[in-house]
Amino acid sequence: MEKSRYLFAIIALLALTQIPASSFAQPPQEPVPLGAAEDFAVLAGSLISSIPTSAITGNVGLSPASGSGITGLTSQEVTGIIYTVDASGPPGSVMDPALLTAAKGDLTIAYNDAAGRTPEPTGPFLNPGSGNIGGLTLVPGLYKFTSQASITGSDVTLTGNETDVWIFQIASDLNVGNGVQVILAGGAQAANIFWQVGTSATLGTTCVFKGTILADQSISLSTGATVEGRSLASIAAVTLDASTITLPETVISVVENGLTIPQEFALSQNYPNPFNPSTRIVFDLAVPSHVDIAVFDLRGGKMATLVNRNLNAGSFTATWHASNFASGVYFIRMETEEFNATRKLMLMK
Repeated sequence: MEKSRYLFAIIALLALTQIPASSFAQPPQEPVPLGAAEDFAVLAGSLISSIPTSAITGNVGLSPASGSGITGLTSQEVTGIIYTVDASGPPGSVMDPALLTAAKGDLTIAYNDAAGRTPEPTGPFLNPGSGNIGGLTLVPGLYKFTSQASITGSDVTLTGNETDVWIFQIASDLNVGNGVQVILAGGAQAANIFWQVGTSATLGTTCVFKGTILADQSISLSTGATVEGRSLASIAAVTLDASTITLPETVISVVENGLTIPQEFALSQNYPNPFNPSTRIVFDLAVPSHVDIAVFDLRGGKMATLVNRNLNAGSFTATWHASNFASGVYFIRMETEEFNATRKLMLMK
């Protein structure tokens, strides 16, 4: 009898380990709001170093360390702005300590938000793959690693739709093997993937990584590593070696409203307002123009670029999905060569 009960227990345990994560109920997660850190592809505390040539699409910022702590990275390698706290940064960098203080503060808020998400993961959401998720296919949700996490040996696939969110709570290090990829399936978006790392993250050579890394300490990208997302290190360094980091695209759509050509430029008030999480912004172009529409916070810090392209004359509707943003007052600013206007928006979650 004892032997039978023991065998039954073993069989039940084995069956449990084979149940896919999708079989366990878990409430969907909201994206982690990044605030003023939203437009930074790289943000670090002590050092940003690069072995040429790296390519970064998005802003770069170092604080509280001085601008001289940015080494080997030139403005030609950055499609964006290099921000520093003083005038000792590389040529072409911009001194803006207030923006960097806000971005680092919002990084801390975002890190704590991700680390504090509930409910406490259980079943396949707790230490999936015994800490190594290489070879696994993971549905959306909140995952917890009680020590380090790794992606080695095989690729990992994240499968879900364009609004699904993945949050990985990692107690210590994140290690990604050489040549390993994070693969997105079913419409999953890099903008909705967040890796909260208790200490440091190391990305292996030529790996392809997706999502925003929120590390307490350092982030190291080995030769040829590629990130669609962000490398945000609170205290220590971000180091690059011929690496590529590209901000995930803001979820924004622009639709032409009809064939009628407006007689003048205009930026209408967004609708609805207040809104959660999406709002529509109608704007008119009297002549073909390069249009820049961006979101700013109350301090004037640029939070996101919604439109930055050449458009024909006409009336357009831009739909902004602001699920990554915290509740509050924002401003939309539209600029062309012949026109500029600003509207106040209220996001209420």
